Amino acid sequence: MDSRLNHSTKVIRGAGVSDGVAVAKVLVLERERIVIRHRIIPREKVPEEVARFREAHQRAARSLTEIKEAMIGASSREPAFIIDAHLMMLEDDLLIEGVIELIESEMINAEWAIRKKVTELMAVFSRLSDEYLRERGKDVEQVAERVVRELVGKTEDNVNLGDGPVIVVARELTPAETAHMALENVVGFATEIGSPTSHAAIVAKSLRIPAVVGLKNLTREAGQGDVAVIDGHSGLIILNPSPETIDEYESRRKWLSELRLVLKRYKDLPAETEDGRRIKLAANLEILEELAFLPDSGAEGVGLYRTEFIYLDHKGLPSEEEQIENYERLIKAVHPHGATIRTLDIGGDKFKSDLTVTNEQNPAMGLRSIRLCLNRPSLFKTQLRAILRASASGKTRVMFPMISGHEEFLQARELLAESMDELDKEGRAFDRDLEVGLMIEVPSAAIIAPQLAKVADFFSIGTNDLIQYTLAIDRMNEHVTYLYEPLHPAVLRIIKSVVDAGHEAGIPVTMCGAMAADSASLPVLVGLGLDELSMPMGSMLMLKKILRGINGREARTLVEELFQYNLAREIRNRVKREIRTRWAEAYALELEAFEIETAAG
Repeated sequence: MDSRLNHSTKVIRGAGVSDGVAVAKVLVLERERIVIRHRIIPREKVPEEVARFREAHQRAARSLTEIKEAMIGASSREPAFIIDAHLMMLEDDLLIEGVIELIESEMINAEWAIRKKVTELMAVFSRLSDEYLRERGKDVEQVAERVVRELVGKTEDNVNLGDGPVIVVARELTPAETAHMALENVVGFATEIGSPTSHAAIVAKSLRIPAVVGLKNLTREAGQGDVAVIDGHSGLIILNPSPETIDEYESRRKWLSELRLVLKRYKDLPAETEDGRRIKLAANLEILEELAFLPDSGAEGVGLYRTEFIYLDHKGLPSEEEQIENYERLIKAVHPHGATIRTLDIGGDKFKSDLTVTNEQNPAMGLRSIRLCLNRPSLFKTQLRAILRASASGKTRVMFPMISGHEEFLQARELLAESMDELDKEGRAFDRDLEVGLMIEVPSAAIIAPQLAKVADFFSIGTNDLIQYTLAIDRMNEHVTYLYEPLHPAVLRIIKSVVDAGHEAGIPVTMCGAMAADSASLPVLVGLGLDELSMPMGSMLMLKKILRGINGREARTLVEELFQYNLAREIRNRVKREIRTRWAEAYALELEAFEIETAAG
């Protein structure tokens, strides 16, 4: 921390979700959760209570629509799409009819019925292993809370931002609040709650406004009108900084602007090592609204498109035609690079009522992903037909997740072949040479990779689950997260065996987990022989810059040495030494960023 910080200065660290630096006065958004009371409604008054709920629901929908139209009017279309998603959730029959059923069956007030229904839905979402999908439960809670506020007459959008630029400090923000305030004089957002995958974070990022989440006790520490520095890259906020600290961050702000210009030069350069080995860098994509960032990211198409949100953010099950529209929009946007579409990767108990299955004690290892799809062939074939028909629009690959054995993959391919035959008989166009691959994220699949490689067109290593299952840890459990180590000797040996099996069979091997975006792991991945890395778009240009400074032959030599070590920390320290001594120039910008962060606090 800066030694010149005065006694009233406070530095609070969280997670940066939207890059940039800003200095401004704090505006604390004081909005406590509304306390409601449980009331029993006389039976004759129940229809009146239902009508009261419907009217509040309509007012909430109107206010969201007004914000969406304002964003479109300001040419901020990406946030408008996010508001659209909240409107869809608000109109979901599962929420509306669920609340009405509780009012009528239990004769309770609308506010209590909303909170009770949302608690049920949040419990379902909380069991999801995927962070992005888990965050969608928060979206449901936020749209429902908007209705509660309408019911009690405390609406969300009337915030007096005062004069001059401000950094908004709050316990949490909804996407609608973020978008609405961004049209005014807000230069930064800082919240106690939130995640990089929250829609509020995506809105801030799309509007290029620095934002930090996960700042514990922020609303207690920050005073109304305090001067603050927010750093969306380092993930911190400094309250009451000294003049010297402000000067340092002004320098950092200028440096970040220069860094963007430097990295921008790499956008159209090939992703290749210093000695000319091409390694494709593609993007992970959750929602199509993120396509707006693709042209400036340097990505060569989409290496992982998660299709789960199509199902979660939909009334009932999406039809074949609705899915085609979604996939075609993706495929056309990434032309000519192509898109890899992952089939449904979620448990049956996380859907609307028509897909509910028995509640499971351990859903991460239960009826989920490809198991659910094979268990529900009509559901699966609807998605496969949609992907196939969309493939007529451009280069497409389909990928089956959580394959644990040879038979599962063959069953999935058989259903794909059946879908092709049906489309042939109907005279519908599709890409007959569509590449079909599978995700290696279960140790059993890695062990039989040589056999799977004979029937697959490509492998994609999903390191998030592969590491979790290999090391027998729950990465969401704070007591064992220290064991989650991508450079564990066992993990590296598994990855090498999969790459070797793929290459011996003549098929490419890609990686789409978090490890693919880890710059410290990049030399190892190069040395292991990965053909493609798929990652969040924000990591792309820095990774490409580093990649172009790494010698592939030297990376292979390093990896051969790493297999001599027994401890993950020994491997990580050895890689760090190699980075500092051999590839310091390639990592110069990242090292400089670290030095600036250290000096600034």
